[in-house]
Amino acid sequence: MRVAKLAGSLFLIALPTSGHAQDAAVRTGLAPTGTLRVGVAEAPTPGVLFVRRGADGIPQGVTVDLARDLAQSAGLPVAFTVFPNTGEITEATNAGLIDVTFMPIDEARRQKVDFGPGYYNLESTYLVTEAAGVSDVVGVDRPGMRVVGIAGSTTLRASARTLKTTKPVPVGSVAEAIDRLRSGQADALALARDQLRPVQPLVPGSRVVTGSFQQTLIAVAVPKERAAALAYVDTWLNEAKRSGLVRRIFDEQGLREDVVAP
Repeated sequence: MRVAKLAGSLFLIALPTSGHAQDAAVRTGLAPTGTLRVGVAEAPTPGVLFVRRGADGIPQGVTVDLARDLAQSAGLPVAFTVFPNTGEITEATNAGLIDVTFMPIDEARRQKVDFGPGYYNLESTYLVTEAAGVSDVVGVDRPGMRVVGIAGSTTLRASARTLKTTKPVPVGSVAEAIDRLRSGQADALALARDQLRPVQPLVPGSRVVTGSFQQTLIAVAVPKERAAALAYVDTWLNEAKRSGLVRRIFDEQGLREDVVAP
């Protein structure tokens, strides 16, 4: 299956069983294999969505910490599969290979996964090279501008909808997009503003333009037709926000300026 080939490394982490674990029926609905299989997306610089790998190769980041808490609350071991982008995670979740993930909401994805609550309000815009000579989002939409975006992402789809005189080209990962900008093969990168902040220093002379072309939520997601799983993650994430857990995770990951969605 193509989805399986596209997946990155798999990491299994055993967690202690919570004293408040749900009954067997709920755990089966959330994790049919007995292990909570979580899909996360990797980038050179982590943020509220993307993760990085530690020296031991194990993924680290906001979504990893959230998934570990979810697994512990349900009394389940957790296994992480690292993907290069959220488009591939969407397909893996739709195929039943992933039980829980986190990604920006859009209508195309609603056809393939079910979304629970959001935890971050995402704003999409562009990083442009110095040579592009652009300062705002309107300036990106001109003939000859070479725009790239991450394949299968809601940001790429929104960029394609809003650009009128040029069209974005999909690339497989954030790392590939950075390489294209640095080598002069692209003029602009469509990505979430929070993710562009740490990317900017990696592209000398670049700037994040003013304005945006999309606002949406990053939310927890599960495969379709899993009502028990959706109900469980709904309750769990709302409580994680209410208790301040999501805020603490942001802070521990160095994201003190990013606001948790209400």
